[in-house]
Amino acid sequence: MPTVKTVLISGASIAGPALAHWLGRHGFHPTVVEIAPAPRPGGRAVDFRGETHLHVLDRMGILDELRRVQTGGTPMTFVDADDRELLHLPAAFAGGDVEVLRGDLSRILHEASRASTEYLFGDTVTSLTETPAGVDVTFRHAPPRTFDVVIGADGLHSTVRRLAFGPEERYVSHLGHYAATWSLPGDPHPTRPGSVGFNAPGRLASVAAPPATPGRAGAFFLFASPELSYDRNDPAAHKALITRAFAGLPWRVGPLLDSLAAAEDLYFDSISRADVPTWSTGRTALLGDAACGATIGGMGTGTAVVAAYVLAAELARTPEDPRTAFRRYESLVRPYARACRRGGDRTGPFLAPATTLGLRLRNTLLSQPRALAWLLKQGRTTATLPLPLLPTPR
Repeated sequence: MPTVKTVLISGASIAGPALAHWLGRHGFHPTVVEIAPAPRPGGRAVDFRGETHLHVLDRMGILDELRRVQTGGTPMTFVDADDRELLHLPAAFAGGDVEVLRGDLSRILHEASRASTEYLFGDTVTSLTETPAGVDVTFRHAPPRTFDVVIGADGLHSTVRRLAFGPEERYVSHLGHYAATWSLPGDPHPTRPGSVGFNAPGRLASVAAPPATPGRAGAFFLFASPELSYDRNDPAAHKALITRAFAGLPWRVGPLLDSLAAAEDLYFDSISRADVPTWSTGRTALLGDAACGATIGGMGTGTAVVAAYVLAAELARTPEDPRTAFRRYESLVRPYARACRRGGDRTGPFLAPATTLGLRLRNTLLSQPRALAWLLKQGRTTATLPLPLLPTPR
């Protein structure tokens, strides 16, 4: 089998640029294709926690830069309709050791990888055909090309997974909730730093302005629902679904829904989980949420960065045998990713309990310092993976 040199990566959010960075340092020639026209700005805060995450970020050489743009953590406050505090969670609960805005992380990873990576923005893969010489790839716009291996790092709705492994419904399970985020002008709650949210049974409406970035506020809405049928590429349909789910609620919900009409960076998706029995087939493999992810709460960002580090190192160990490299990568990362992902199963019920009693129980339990300390410890322990001795890249 020819030695792997050229690698096509689908997806330029987090996992894709992280993998491209490591592949470039190992001497490969990565190409990243991304359907968006440029690195995506904005987005909610994401976090890294525990020794493993920080070790990989440090080896990448981006930990100091991430600390320079970190939000400082986002404390969470839940209030009633009259804005009276019901529960307060410290910044470490959701923010881990380092919390940054997703757009900042994507930009930093892009900058760290672009010297050794070809980026194809505004394009997507349309077919994959494996041959003895590699994988023949066609694109929506770019000319066809052949790559030694292909990696799907394109999220829960992965195009590579659909083309190489089969339809999405085989692998993605709806977890009973939908989530939306969009940017807000100014600082919507200057008297309370962090995230402030109002609950009704099965629903959460919140605004967040991290202490270190008060001018970059955003709305975060979450609601319980059976699986809905809608066009994933139609923002107007998304806005209508959100408005219908939250219409008539008190607190600041009305003005927040009014701001939705002008939002140009709306993110809307189900809270779902991906389960792929085998992460590779021939010369094609999956990375990050495409392989084993949850939309929110499953430590997917940290897991993706760690998995990218391992996958690149395993390819560097046996570039003449990518199938073996893919198997080693999966055997090491799969148990870790599945343990981290369990948190995603609980995100919806935690943020938006289905009943008034459930809301009271959550607020009462997490007001207890011991319960809160235990949860923080569990998150840090789960995020720790003893890494093997992997090849040191240039």
